[in-house]
Amino acid sequence: MKNLLSLLLLFSLIGCKSTAGKTSDNKQTTSEYGTQEDEMKYFFTGTGNEPFWGIKIGNEEIVFTSLIPGKEKLVFPAVEAIKAMDANVKMYKVSNETSTATITIQQLECQNSMSGAISPYSVKVEIKNNSELELKKLSGCGKYNTDYRLHDIWVLEELNGYKVFATDFQKEMPRIEINSTENRFSGYGGCNAISGSIFYEKDLLRFTKVISTLMACSPGNKEGEFTKALQSTTTYSIENNRLTLSNPSGKLLIFKKVD
Repeated sequence: MKNLLSLLLLFSLIGCKSTAGKTSDNKQTTSEYGTQEDEMKYFFTGTGNEPFWGIKIGNEEIVFTSLIPGKEKLVFPAVEAIKAMDANVKMYKVSNETSTATITIQQLECQNSMSGAISPYSVKVEIKNNSELELKKLSGCGKYNTDYRLHDIWVLEELNGYKVFATDFQKEMPRIEINSTENRFSGYGGCNAISGSIFYEKDLLRFTKVISTLMACSPGNKEGEFTKALQSTTTYSIENNRLTLSNPSGKLLIFKKVD
């Protein structure tokens, strides 16, 4: 009887240990668009229902997955987008040894037909295997995954090509804290607190809906010049812990990452 009880206790402990291990191993933030790892590797993700399908677009590959027989997972080489001239619409024409597809992304509010969640982009996919005559037409919703490297606190070093100093501002150097998950930012403009939204797509970054407190600034304070440059930004680069914001005219702002 003692031996039997000992065995039962041993099996119980093994079972608990196994379950606990699975819980910790699978602890990862996910959403309808995939894992955090997906959002770091792919700059755009989309999904659709009836039948379920998903698309992930990255700089190295484009991956289509679905519950459609013969199209469970198709991987295509990355291609450049074909951009519409009069609207925010991008088209990707892709092919591999077995299949072809056309992916169209439009900046148009889209509601998931099952969850009801609202996304900022609509996605259409036309896809077929080479042995098929007709295209399978699918529609769904998607979003751009904001570059996770932006998610930090950045202190201004250069403004419109010139190094800045504390004497150029009221109290301290301007800074911005970017939340790449919520596409928002906040910070200090050199005189007033500032905040707003960021608009992100591949190779595109804009600071929008900028608001600030209304404190009077001392003569010569460059806060106005700083916020104007921030709102003129269209592109960015990150290198050596520096964030450079630019537009077609050139470099506007250079920030240093701080912990």
